[in-house]
Amino acid sequence: MAGNAELLRLVEALHKEKGISTERLLFALESAIAAAVHKKYSEEDDVRVQIDRTSGDIRAWRNGLLLPMNSGELGRIAAQTAKQVIIQQIRDAEQEAVISEYQDRIGELVTGTIVRFERDDVVIDLGSGGEAVLPRTDRVRGENYHVGDHINCVIINVSKYGPRVRIILSRTTPDLVRRLFEREVPEVSEGIIQIVALAREPGYRSKIGVTSSDPRIDCVGACVGVRGSRIRKVTDELGGEKIDIIPWNDSAEVLVMNALKPADIKSITLFEEEGKAEVVVDDEQLSLAIGRRGQNVRLAAKLTGWDINIVSGSDDSVQAQAAAADEFDNATGSNDENQGGSPGG
Repeated sequence: MAGNAELLRLVEALHKEKGISTERLLFALESAIAAAVHKKYSEEDDVRVQIDRTSGDIRAWRNGLLLPMNSGELGRIAAQTAKQVIIQQIRDAEQEAVISEYQDRIGELVTGTIVRFERDDVVIDLGSGGEAVLPRTDRVRGENYHVGDHINCVIINVSKYGPRVRIILSRTTPDLVRRLFEREVPEVSEGIIQIVALAREPGYRSKIGVTSSDPRIDCVGACVGVRGSRIRKVTDELGGEKIDIIPWNDSAEVLVMNALKPADIKSITLFEEEGKAEVVVDDEQLSLAIGRRGQNVRLAAKLTGWDINIVSGSDDSVQAQAAAADEFDNATGSNDENQGGSPGG
């Protein structure tokens, strides 16, 4: 084949339009022409194709012999095969580019526009050639979605799914709360305030433990903002989900006490080997400490890493007696076989 400056111009145009390297496109063309030669002759042939990167000259060897062919000799079927291979390889390269771009963005907050619904998936245009899906399992119960709505999500996975690349988004991941605070609170995005731990029940409530590397900055106050302006933007984005901001503390007792707010705690006993914390509250604080359907104590346990057991003040003496009896049993080495005396006693 003769010199082909037009071919190089086409490759350069595709490079600029698709964002695919010229080398990747030229390799795709070489593969396509080789496929066409195989189609015209035999799949068993040893075929090699080379495109000169400077002049665009195309040379093809079949079983070691240079083929004196032109594009017409490839035939209609062979040319169609070459076209299909080029399209497929360009599509593959585009998919690789999408995977490469978004694989490094897993965990990142992105904003997109809802474009359609596919079965249980919400399809979202991310605005840079990438289309993502928000599965039912990663949607918050009670949230409604409409075509044209702008939506904030976190990228949780990127993979090939058949002939397509699937960018999977989530609105239930705790990282959504984290990223929203990074966006709304400059001290968090700058690393002055750190979110040490986060526990979430999507659509209902979240607890976040924060600390500040600058003692002059109130980590809780900075996250709340003037008159609640900053935290309000986060809760509005989360559809009114309640957020408790807890000052992190290296003392487990203080941390558990903070995590159970707004309840007032009477006393805390830690059993470090079991990882359990027994918390005593006054009777009127019991329901507040436990929370609706156990939500407050459940989130506090997730946040702190302690298995929290809450008892009321009226049960305190009973619990103390039981604890004392257990300690006595452990100290004396008693067990089920030697407790209680003889059968007739």
